Amino acid sequence: MTVETPPLRHPEKARKPDNPSPRKPDWIRVKAPTSAEASEVAKLMRSKNLHTVCEEAACPNIGECWKQKHATFMILGDICTRACAFCNVKTGKPGMVNAKEPVDLAESVAAMGLKHVVITSVDRDDLADGGAAHFVECIEAVRRISPGTTVEILTPDFRDKKGATELVAAARPDVFNHNLETVPRLYPTIRPGARYFGSLSLLQRVKEVEPRTFTKSGLMVGLGEEHHEVLQVMDDMRSAGVDFLTIGQYLQPTLKHAAVARFVPPDEFEEYRSAARAKGFLLVSASPLTRSSHHADRDFQLLQEARDKQLAGV
Repeated sequence: MTVETPPLRHPEKARKPDNPSPRKPDWIRVKAPTSAEASEVAKLMRSKNLHTVCEEAACPNIGECWKQKHATFMILGDICTRACAFCNVKTGKPGMVNAKEPVDLAESVAAMGLKHVVITSVDRDDLADGGAAHFVECIEAVRRISPGTTVEILTPDFRDKKGATELVAAARPDVFNHNLETVPRLYPTIRPGARYFGSLSLLQRVKEVEPRTFTKSGLMVGLGEEHHEVLQVMDDMRSAGVDFLTIGQYLQPTLKHAAVARFVPPDEFEEYRSAARAKGFLLVSASPLTRSSHHADRDFQLLQEARDKQLAGV
């Protein structure tokens, strides 16, 4: 006799299966943020009701960065309209845009004495412009309140938001970053809400609008990509005029996220770095713990130096 299993009362709340990853190797282990400086940064963020991608995305470098009083601000709330398989940011229906956020952010930048600030955001597909105008307001507020600070932005793809990329590019951030994240073959499972060539076109469009703006993009490895696929993405980025490439190891935020296919050894990152430099990127950062905003202030200086040498024909 066959016994049927009764249906779940709330199938939409069924527990997702666990996706265990391999054990982390020694080269990927980091310390938690316990310094007095990190506590000061956390206190400032809470007092201004600001969010950081350092916390929301569970960045492995948070201890190092916060000890140096560096933080990557995440605007437009802490709830994303998408559910990428690699990302630890909450998914759901976002709240109202905080009109005070640009000024609060800029005042925090000034209070921290930042020479270079990175501003990113959640995806806001619910907004007519995807949050583009809010990015512009944040850039302008920083330049008004902390004029000595250079500004780097890390934007979503503004998918189907006509004119959004052009609006933000016209604000002339010093660095315009948009991460491709992974190879095109893995987009349906890792980044289902985005389109590879849409993201690539965004980076190319920024260069068309503001040729002098540095463009930057990043990849995660260890998700099941093949070596030749990574090299092809590098070629695609260079065709779009990308100046700066970051490559880091994907780390699984929770057991409900995509599992790590493998931990890429440091010497393989060195191979990627050498290949990228040979392809003409002005700057390349490739290591297990490389993240888009890690050492962004130092890297901006290196970008300027690399461009100066290029213009001088050195």
